[in-house]
Formats: sequence, structure tokens, C-alpha cells
Amino acid sequence: MEISNKDFKVGKCEGQKVVDGETMPLVLQPPEPNKSDTESLISVLKQNKHWFEQMLIKNSAVLLRGFDVKNAEDFNDIIEAFGWDDIRYIGPAPRTQVYKRIWTANEGPLSEFIYYHHEMVLIKESPKKVVLFCEIPPPEGGQTPFVPSFRVTERMLEEFPEAVEEVEAKGLKYTFTALSKDDTSSMRGRGWEDAFGTSDKAEAERRAKAIGMDMEWLPNGGVKTILGPRSLTKVFDGRKGRRMWFNTVVGMHGKESSSAMLADGTEIPENFVKRCGQIIEEESIQFKWEKGDVLFLDNMALLHGRRPSLPPRKVLVATCK
Repeated sequence: MEISNKDFKVGKCEGQKVVDGETMPLVLQPPEPNKSDTESLISVLKQNKHWFEQMLIKNSAVLLRGFDVKNAEDFNDIIEAFGWDDIRYIGPAPRTQVYKRIWTANEGPLSEFIYYHHEMVLIKESPKKVVLFCEIPPPEGGQTPFVPSFRVTERMLEEFPEAVEEVEAKGLKYTFTALSKDDTSSMRGRGWEDAFGTSDKAEAERRAKAIGMDMEWLPNGGVKTILGPRSLTKVFDGRKGRRMWFNTVVGMHGKESSSAMLADGTEIPENFVKRCGQIIEEESIQFKWEKGDVLFLDNMALLHGRRPSLPPRKVLVATCK
């Protein structure tokens, strides 16, 4: 499916890469300077919804740059132009609703690196699309790096073929510990009351069970959540049969508040985890924000993270089915 030049001009951006013949991210700009207003953009997106979604699946990341997107209201209008269903965020990151379907991205300290992940990778239903909008770009750092997930699987299979298949066969189990109330001093500081939308423990357990999660209550009022078994990789429709590295082993293994192990309780070899982390970094695309950018990520195909930055940095997010 070819790009229609009358609707968009194809551009370039810092850090852009061609991976297996696909440009990541595909950069779409106004075709003419007088068509950069949000109203014109939304009109074009409504006319090209199917085409745009195909471009997103083909390239895994699509960037709208050079359009006059000013705030959460404009961003929400862009999201609603596609008609994609909303999906409520479930996870450890502290977030605040800004406007309708728009939320803050992780409110943890900007000095911390948010590790690469597929959004809500451990929940039964993950968003297919993660869309980010930059209202205030940081003066230094703060990139949103992303990684073609299939490349991680390919390289891990090259280096650890037997171990990958053993982990796949046995499955994975994860644990995560959360306090009852939010702690915004941590990038994983969301309390269980906020995460499950209730302060009632029985109701929280019911809601956890519905998304495939067990809970153990702690003496301090916090909770240990247990998820598993979960797969190491997944193949999704429409993505060339690629085997995605759809897990969070590196991000949760051996951490103070989380763990990742085989589903039978045995440990994952340390060298396996360490080398996987190196490969993820080697395959990463370092995306640098400009004011007004709207970045669409195929959550089935890309891991993403956040580099440490100096303040201020304001990036908003919407998650869609």
C-alpha cells in the first residue's frame, strides 16, 4: 500500500532506522505549510483511517510531525478520529487522567530510566496501539527509545536456541509488590487501590483474578501480585509471522519489588537475562521528541522505554485496542 503524497509528505527524523525493509518510524508531515492545522489533520486522518492503520502495522511506528497539535484536547481529537476503542491502563506506573482518553505518561522521576516493555504485556488484553504526544520536549535526554521485538527473538534464538525453547515450553512466572497508596517518587509506585480502582481487598482480588492475576496480602497493607504462566514470545496476525519477544523478563528479573522466573519456580540463567538486555539495547531506536509530535507505536511489535531527562518534559499517552 503506497503513501498518498497529496495527504502527507514523508520526512526523516533523528535516530530513524530501516529494519528488514521497514522505516521506523515512518515520518508523516503536512503536504503544504497551510495544511498543518489540527482541523486539516483530523479530516485527513478520518479519510485515511484504514490506510494509516496499515502503515502502522507495516512500519511498527508512525510519527506525525510538523502539525499544530498544542494540547491534550487536540491530542484527544486525533485519537477519536480513528474510532479505536479505549483500553484502561493496568500496571505499576503512576498516571493521571488529563482529558477524556488522555493520560500522563509515567509520572515517576525524570532522572530514572524506564526500561523497555510492551505496554501491559502481562495482562490478558494488551493495547494494540500506544500513542504518545509531546507537549513539552525536555531540554536534554528524555528520548522514547523503541525496539523491534522480533529482532530480539531472532538474536536470542541465534545465541540461546535451547534455552529459549526451554523457557517457552515451561512458561514464565512474575511477581510484583505494590503499596496500598501511590508513591510518585518511584516509576513503579502506583498503589493497588489506584490500580484496581477500589480500596476493598475482596473486590481488588476479584478484579485481579479477571485479568489473570493472583494476590498475596502483606502485613504493611501492600500486596504481592503473582502472574503466570506467561509465554516468552508471541506471534500476532498481520505481522509477517514474526515471533515477538513479548515478555518483561529483563525488566522484572531480580529487582527489589519484582521477580521473573520459570513457571515451575526455577531461576532463569543470569547470562540469559544479561545478554538479552544487551541485545535489546543494541537493537534500540533512539527517538528524540519535538514539540507537537504524535508518535503511534504498534504495541504488538515494539518494546518502548524512556531515557532519563532534565525537566521539564511533558509527554501524554493514549492506549487503544
